[in-house]
Amino acid sequence: MTEKLFYQDPHLFEFSAKVLSCTPEKGSYAVVLDRTAFYPEGGGQLTDLGQIDGVPVIFVKEMDGGIRHYCTSPLEPGRTVTGRVDRERRLDLMQQHSGEHIASGLICRHFGCDNVGFHISEDFVTIDYNVPISWEELKTVEDEANRAVWENKPVHIWVPSSEELKALEYRSKKELEGAVRIVEYPGVDICACCGTHVTYTGEVGLIKFVSLQSHRGGVRIEMLSGKRAFEYVRQIMEENKSVSVQLSAKETATAAAVARLKKEAAAMHERLAALETESIERKAAELTGKGNILLSESGMSVDSVRRLCSAVSETCGGFCGVLSDCGEDGIRYAFGQEGGDLRALTKSVNDAFSGRGGGKPFFTQGTLHGSIGEIRAFLEERLPG
Repeated sequence: MTEKLFYQDPHLFEFSAKVLSCTPEKGSYAVVLDRTAFYPEGGGQLTDLGQIDGVPVIFVKEMDGGIRHYCTSPLEPGRTVTGRVDRERRLDLMQQHSGEHIASGLICRHFGCDNVGFHISEDFVTIDYNVPISWEELKTVEDEANRAVWENKPVHIWVPSSEELKALEYRSKKELEGAVRIVEYPGVDICACCGTHVTYTGEVGLIKFVSLQSHRGGVRIEMLSGKRAFEYVRQIMEENKSVSVQLSAKETATAAAVARLKKEAAAMHERLAALETESIERKAAELTGKGNILLSESGMSVDSVRRLCSAVSETCGGFCGVLSDCGEDGIRYAFGQEGGDLRALTKSVNDAFSGRGGGKPFFTQGTLHGSIGEIRAFLEERLPG
């Protein structure tokens, strides 16, 4: 059995221990110590990282009562070593896990739900609940959770007797037997948990809900605590500041400025669409009865290429091909001929110019790669008679 120093003092980052065994395993070395401050991955919490006598520890897991430290180099059994836990990572994981307990305790109390999923990733903390919750309701919980943080109350962690446990109301995802470790955030949450936690709620610093989405009849929430939450808010503020400068708007009025721009853009788009329709109709009228037509354009959208080809093919009395150079997106094309069968032509041009596309016998469209001149020359040799 490995003595779990991380339970005795979650702020212990350096310790001495004896190497009990060292076994090669999957490209690394599984080192078991008689005592450790390295927390093994489990219960939704990521593994601690760090070094043992300067050798990097890349993963830690508990197995058969011992805690295995996966190291990049071997360590001699019987030797006394010094372990150093990555302090910043441990403190971050403690803040995330403790923030989740505070949030989950309040959410489960207010909405009568269960926490049915929990994971701390390198980016966010993800929690699943089995009832619907609105964003407005979640904002109220966020306010209450941060008040609990700022009250800076001591966190109570203990293993009650079996009699005490029977009388205790606590959260747990499954039925537990034997010794049960209880983590209590006074007035907020009591939960069975094997993770590392802060000593006072104030160490969490800040709790911020980031996203909310429907998930299996309930909701999935992404949240951040502590330093992660602070850095996230700072990044959002920097982004908003940049937007405000570009919009010539106050930082507290960027949403209104964006809404105004969207309205102006919609009006401009509507006007451009009307002008494009007029241009297409005029072009179709000019080419009435002209027979086979090949048109070259620049930067037209897929829809515009289709509309121009469709309109001209109805009036020209022959084949109409529209090619539009769209830079890195390739050459957009549309081919049309009333009563024609353009499938063979389309296949041949796709094969010749690494193209993709198809459609109905009398109308096809897609994208080619090459120059407008090369494609025009290829088509002119194969136009329907």
